[in-house]
Amino acid sequence: MSDAPILQLNNIESSYGPVMAIRGVSLSVKEGSIVTVLGANGAGKTTILKTISGIIDPQKGSVTFQGEPIHNHRPDWIVRRGIGHVPEGREVFPLLSVHDNLMMGAYTRTDRDEVARDLETVYDYFPILKERAKQDAGQLSGGQQQMLAISRALMARPKIMLLDEPSLGLSPRLTQEIFSIIRRINRERGTTILLVEQNANVALHTADYGYVLEVGRIVMEDSCERLLQHQDIREFYLGQKDSGVRGTRRWKKKKTWR
Repeated sequence: MSDAPILQLNNIESSYGPVMAIRGVSLSVKEGSIVTVLGANGAGKTTILKTISGIIDPQKGSVTFQGEPIHNHRPDWIVRRGIGHVPEGREVFPLLSVHDNLMMGAYTRTDRDEVARDLETVYDYFPILKERAKQDAGQLSGGQQQMLAISRALMARPKIMLLDEPSLGLSPRLTQEIFSIIRRINRERGTTILLVEQNANVALHTADYGYVLEVGRIVMEDSCERLLQHQDIREFYLGQKDSGVRGTRRWKKKKTWR
């Protein structure tokens, strides 16, 4: 894992019309790492990923990828730079076959031989997709659609993958299976991963570093090992009440231990 950041957000503010969704968000993702952003519904987690991938233009601040500013660029331009986005809710093409969905992920590429090799790689990660290659994606189960969404993003050969709630709607068994593959992708392919996830337990046991987002602001950051030991995280995100002083969840400023 490199110490150099592959992705940086600096003082980002993004909104939906008059409603400000994230305020002054700054974060850094080291190359080869897995970084998670935790937070409740409506905290602004998805907005961060949409701002990075160009779906939303920030009103303030900058997004830098491999030292190059990418904010205010089109999503297809950003994909070509090496950023893959697996959206919340999967958003597969339901009337296209599994194979055609995967080929849509490779639409920016011209290296056909390498595309064929990558297709076999994703089938190795998720063998059920090879079995269902000719089946319409809309006929897959929720877990299989999540596998397809991740595989479709991999077909673009991203340097970094943005994963939005990959465990949403999945059973504990399928969640563990999906996250096992996420770790494998990071380890075997060296793909950097920025993970948005409500399941704090699985996210903190998967990632290297974490940020906590509340009402559009980063209120805490640290290594996941330390976050797992922090009283407020244990109580409010893991449901583990410690004896003694109760956490207040009143983080007036961002806390970090380095």
